[in-house]
Amino acid sequence: MTRRPLAAREYAGGALAAASAALAVSVLSVPVLWLVPLTAAVIYLTYRGYLRRIEDERRNAQRMAELHLATIEALALAIDAKDQTTPNHIRRVQAYATGLARALGMSETEVHGIRTAALLHDVGKLAIPEHILVRPGPLTPEEFQKVRIHPEVGAKIMRSVPFPYPVAPVILSHHERWDGRGYPAGLREDEIPLGARVICIVDYFDALTSDRPYHQAISREAAVTLLRQEAGKALDPRVVDAFVNVLPQLAVEIEPIETLPKPVLQLQADDGLGTLGMRPSEEARASVFADIALAHREIYALYQIAQAMGTRLDLSDMMSLISSKLSNLVPFSSCALFLYTESTEQLHCRFATGTDSELVQQLALRNGQGLNGWVARNRRPLVNARPSADFEAMGSNAPTVLQSALVCPLILGERLIGTLAVYHTEPSFYREDHRRLLDRVCEQAAAVIHNSLVFEQTQEDSLTDPLTGLPNTRSMFQHLTRELARAARLKSEVSLVVMDLNDFKEINDTYGHQIGDSTLREVANVLRGAIRPYDMCVRYAGDEFIVVLSGCSRGQAENKRVELQDAVRRMALEARPGDRLSLSISAGAAVFPHDGDTYEALLARADSRMYSDKSSRKTDPTRRVVVPAATVDVAATGPG
Repeated sequence: MTRRPLAAREYAGGALAAASAALAVSVLSVPVLWLVPLTAAVIYLTYRGYLRRIEDERRNAQRMAELHLATIEALALAIDAKDQTTPNHIRRVQAYATGLARALGMSETEVHGIRTAALLHDVGKLAIPEHILVRPGPLTPEEFQKVRIHPEVGAKIMRSVPFPYPVAPVILSHHERWDGRGYPAGLREDEIPLGARVICIVDYFDALTSDRPYHQAISREAAVTLLRQEAGKALDPRVVDAFVNVLPQLAVEIEPIETLPKPVLQLQADDGLGTLGMRPSEEARASVFADIALAHREIYALYQIAQAMGTRLDLSDMMSLISSKLSNLVPFSSCALFLYTESTEQLHCRFATGTDSELVQQLALRNGQGLNGWVARNRRPLVNARPSADFEAMGSNAPTVLQSALVCPLILGERLIGTLAVYHTEPSFYREDHRRLLDRVCEQAAAVIHNSLVFEQTQEDSLTDPLTGLPNTRSMFQHLTRELARAARLKSEVSLVVMDLNDFKEINDTYGHQIGDSTLREVANVLRGAIRPYDMCVRYAGDEFIVVLSGCSRGQAENKRVELQDAVRRMALEARPGDRLSLSISAGAAVFPHDGDTYEALLARADSRMYSDKSSRKTDPTRRVVVPAATVDVAATGPG
């Protein structure tokens, strides 16, 4: 900057020296009028050289400024590409901030400073862990403290750059509040740089009107209402008024930014950027940003999947959630989970969603059969295999539109849990990147799926009688509570039949508990087979059973009670060779709402009727008593 005046003085001095010399010659010697044009030519050429040099320096300075700005913009766009949750955020903030600064009458130098600061206002987020930035829920106090450091980090980075206008102070203060409750320094009102107040407002407005992990976008009108509510609190009221007034014009300028293509993140050979009409350099630049975005999208998607795995214990619920997150990482037309049963060496499809999922759901493969069987046996993934191979392995010719498959094993330690398969309707769709990512998901999923299976088994055990396999008392109370609530809502009926196996103690005393347990299992099978699929038969306690009949009237309940008693009476059990057991069961029924409107009242009424039935059987000389066949023979022959 100091060379230009010196150069001007040098050229002017040379011209004056030439003119003085010409004048001296003309005075001291002969007239030299012919030297005047020569002198003028020297002055003209000297001045033109000076202007040319000034123009060269100006062009060099402009090129350097453009280079610096391009470098800054590239850095800012790389940061923007890193943040999958707010695409084109910094472009919009820059456009809003530049327009607002001009509306406030700021000088062109100040406008350039704000434009640069708007590009770089979030550069400090490089110091914030990715999982905090993309967390959908509220932050913990510790996480929020981590977020609060980004203005200071950004300002420290930018202080080393010799901008011709203030940038670092604007970045440092763009989260300060008008009322002094902001951070990092707690500045208030005019203590906050005007540029920081500008960026604070436009950043807040853009956050309100775009989707974020912690909220959905709201309309511009609703956002303006919130800006006015915060005027004088978080925001400078004068700057808010200026922004609201210029917003219609800025909204028009923002529209081209909204239509900018987002980075294409599908893991395909052609990322689609070539169809956007870009020059080769622009295409390469967009590809670089897409690579950055893709790398961070992987981290984000894997984090979401890991988070989803920790929120469910039910296997179907968990797989529904995982598959919805997985589609953002590994595209698929259909997704399926196959679980391995070691005792039978078979893989059964436990979960399927998407195209032809009803066909995939029917698959049951032996270890080594089809795609999933091969993956289970070899414990290695298959990429772009033929989905129909699984159907053919089952002997099925069911047509399917699925054309390519990616199957990975689920292994916990040395134990095979099953396989996770994704299918696509396009042939040869999957690449090694897809396999790598699905492998990572399977590494996390194997332990979680195993835990879900253990939970299911534990839950089933807690609701099932271990001897008969029937639901237990706890399961009955859950089912009966639901059925009574439904019956009350629909004005319908629910019946209970309480049953007690007669003379069961004699079986245990005569033949032992092993035969007694076998008898209970056989009775349970007979009772379960005599009711409808949607009714429930429960082993209540010892030798007592309860049947819950939905939508069953008193007459129907009585008919079912007699039918169940006849089914038990017809049973033919052999305790020992030649010793046949003759069984009977006492039963009593109660009907909701006629005999009570709670399960306690219904059980009490049905139990009372069951004991009445048992008493009548004891006084009935034709009742059937369980007597060992050998004892009957001895009694018939009398004493020897």
